[in-house]
Amino acid sequence: MGYCPNCGVENLPSSEEIQRRYRGSIITAPKLRQKPKRKLSAWNKYVKANSNKPRFRLRSGKLNLKKMGVAFRKTPAGRKK
Repeated sequence: MGYCPNCGVENLPSSEEIQRRYRGSIITAPKLRQKPKRKLSAWNKYVKANSNKPRFRLRSGKLNLKKMGVAFRKTPAGRKK
């Protein structure tokens, strides 16, 4: 048994005793419902697929979004509106 320095309560179970009591059972927080992920737009898909291509990268490592936008508008997904 242990002692809690914060509240002064004695006879707290030690960590070994807690492990013995709950052996085999996993104590977890209740699962939160996850929101369904939104679908990516055609533009988002294009950026994700082409962001690592050197023709769209500046020397500083940034993306050249203006050049990407021009190229995207030439694709079938970019022409469709």
